[in-house]
Amino acid sequence: MNVEYTGRQFEITPKIRKEVESGLSKLNKILGDNFKTKVILTAEKQRRIAEIAVTHRTKLLVGLGEAGEMNVAINAALNHIEKQALKLNGRKRDTKRVTKSKWKREAPDIELQMAVGATQNTAVPVVVHKFPRQTKTTEAHLVQNHDSVALRPMTIEEAIKECEFRDREVFVFSDAKGKVRVLHRTKDGKLELIEAP
Repeated sequence: MNVEYTGRQFEITPKIRKEVESGLSKLNKILGDNFKTKVILTAEKQRRIAEIAVTHRTKLLVGLGEAGEMNVAINAALNHIEKQALKLNGRKRDTKRVTKSKWKREAPDIELQMAVGATQNTAVPVVVHKFPRQTKTTEAHLVQNHDSVALRPMTIEEAIKECEFRDREVFVFSDAKGKVRVLHRTKDGKLELIEAP
């Protein structure tokens, strides 16, 4: 077990080391032997702060405990780390592997040969098409946008200025007679006027 101790205005006694190492032995059962630990013990007036950082592979688990006595602060910090380690192991266990499409086996669409008739002599061959197991559908992604619709009647010139100002590809407006018109920007950058009947 690789443990690095740092005491800030606090003397690290063998009793404290034993307390930390007994708590880290519980983490051995959860994480295994492959982790490094840094322990920082600080004394400030009436409070004692224990900060324990455990590096397991690429993950950093940090526990911070604060109490009137150092033993209580160490236990609190170790409890925080233990919860994080259990959560980390739970994520690994709950992560399900997804099969890659090239390894996934699906039944190919096959044409089956059958014969229809009263006897074998009068039977006529028929080709039967098998449909795929799952139909391929795409969901339409709809977004409501009120910036592309004019609320008041406009002339064509006003609509062009408004379309340029709002920086839209499509702009819907109505003229003074109440006819619905659509301004559409083509790929080459020109505006196209579409009149709805």
